[in-house]
Amino acid sequence: MHARLAFRALAAVALSALTASAVQAQASAQQAPQVSVTGVVYTQYRYTDIPTLAAKSNFEMSRAYVNVLGRFANGITTRVTTDILPNAAGNQTIRLKYAFAAWTPTGSSLTYKLGMIHTPFVDYEKTLWDYRMQGSIAVDRNGVMTSSDVGFGVDGHWNGEQVNAQFALVNGEGYSGGTGDFRKDVEARVSVRLQPTNDNSRVGGFRATGYVGIGKFDGGADRNRFLGQLSYRTTQYTIAGDYVSVKNGAVTGSIISAFGVYHLSPPSKIAVVARVDIADPDNNTANDGNTRIIGGVSYQLSPNVRMLADLDRVKPQGGGTATNNFLIQAQFVF
Repeated sequence: MHARLAFRALAAVALSALTASAVQAQASAQQAPQVSVTGVVYTQYRYTDIPTLAAKSNFEMSRAYVNVLGRFANGITTRVTTDILPNAAGNQTIRLKYAFAAWTPTGSSLTYKLGMIHTPFVDYEKTLWDYRMQGSIAVDRNGVMTSSDVGFGVDGHWNGEQVNAQFALVNGEGYSGGTGDFRKDVEARVSVRLQPTNDNSRVGGFRATGYVGIGKFDGGADRNRFLGQLSYRTTQYTIAGDYVSVKNGAVTGSIISAFGVYHLSPPSKIAVVARVDIADPDNNTANDGNTRIIGGVSYQLSPNVRMLADLDRVKPQGGGTATNNFLIQAQFVF
């Protein structure tokens, strides 16, 4: 009898130990970091009528990004993105685009970021426009904003993305401009959904968006940007317009951009895109800017591959000679 009781006690202890080990292993597995690798490639064929350009017809690798994404316990995430782009010698240059850690406290609407982070507006409008494969958005293309910078930021969203906002304190020189001097730029964006549509994303619905960027160039000259945007987005079409006031030192300029995307009724994979950018670097100087007109048709071959055929026309103010680029562009996502 005593031997039987002892055996039962020993078995109970062993079972308890095994159960505890299994629970501990399961908890460890749940807390194990998750790391994934994604990427996007932009490539194109270009024919141009620029008179001074010898190579009027080219296949080009315009951009490639590789993302390494980490997800850890307690709301910690990380991202490292390499930007591969052509240089003046015709080769490829590799540089950092994003490299940051982020923390979203449990139950919080705020995410805190530190490192080489998204700036508040460019990533937002790229998502709204959704055709980065064609080229940069107007503020990036004209050099008045950059898509990432080194610093600290806070992202927030409330009531199912009815309101979303970003704040950043950054060096101000952009991800490829170095650290600059001791001066820092303050940048903030707020977007409010005034009316819902069948697109519930952070850019969906009828929205009013405002952006402010206040800073200084090296040496102390003003670097200020003020932007207002109205946009309307459903799952079938997007319409948006921006006005940007740009102050560089004593010079004040402006950018006006309007764009639209119309997806033919499902199950069609065809969409029509159009955009107009009017850039005036100095409002007090005549004929120093240009107007860019983009129009084309895209086709979604698969969830991972999209094609775009478009005309990109740039005409200087004051009657200068316009340049035309005919492009067949592709976007590969993996």
